[in-house]
Amino acid sequence: MKSVSARLLFGLAVLACGLATLPARAQEGPLENTPPAGTTPEEIIKRFAAKETEFAKARDQYTYRQDVKVQTLDGNTVDGEYHEVFDVMFDDKGHRIENVVFAPQSSLTKIFMSQEDFQDIRHRLPFVLTDEDLPEYNILYVGQQKEDELECYVFDIAPKKIEGKKRYFQGRVWVDNHDFQIVKTYGKTVPDIREKHGNQENLFPKFTTWRQQIDGQYWFPVYTKADDELHFKMEDVHIKEIVKYEDYKRFGSNVKILYEGKEIPKDTKPQDQKKDEPKPQ
Repeated sequence: MKSVSARLLFGLAVLACGLATLPARAQEGPLENTPPAGTTPEEIIKRFAAKETEFAKARDQYTYRQDVKVQTLDGNTVDGEYHEVFDVMFDDKGHRIENVVFAPQSSLTKIFMSQEDFQDIRHRLPFVLTDEDLPEYNILYVGQQKEDELECYVFDIAPKKIEGKKRYFQGRVWVDNHDFQIVKTYGKTVPDIREKHGNQENLFPKFTTWRQQIDGQYWFPVYTKADDELHFKMEDVHIKEIVKYEDYKRFGSNVKILYEGKEIPKDTKPQDQKKDEPKPQ
């Protein structure tokens, strides 16, 4: 997004030396800085990256609806809004497409959406860390924590270096100690863009994404929330962002979806949210 007053892009400052204080959650237990029992952080990373790799392939075979809302606020009053709802689906040739079903004219006046925002909404807010991504990140085990009824390993993640115009995630992930899958993500997309000469800035908010076990096997992103202040040179802008991922349905193709090497039956139906899954507060 861009700041209209100075033609600036939407976002927040880069986390150079780590994250700010993590947002508290009513059903989040204390972070315990204890080593994992019967395994090592390296083995956990290897296992959950393998599961994330399987999940990334599986999610590409699902249709779903994504509801995106970005608001600017003056105090507690909403003074601008961008809203878009689109379906991620397949055409009659099996190609993945997006179909916009609701997109009123944006009323944002302080900022407007940038190309990086659209990319992040689709690819970085629902962050997935695959085997292919591992070499690009430093991953630090920080302890164990309970999320609702889930016992989780907690890791901090940051890119080793920034390559060209590539986008990265920097923040924290919670990995279920039973399924070895990411169930919650907190952080931001990097890098922020600040021109050395001129007023252009591309700043991005901190966000939290929760996942839910949809097909009885994999944990899918279902809800992302950001509530942050963007510190532009010309002004500070308070934004809120909500992204919902709904109506996951497996596409009826000939592609096999595997879980731990076994095919998931095509008639597997999405499950209702269970009481032991992380929920936004």
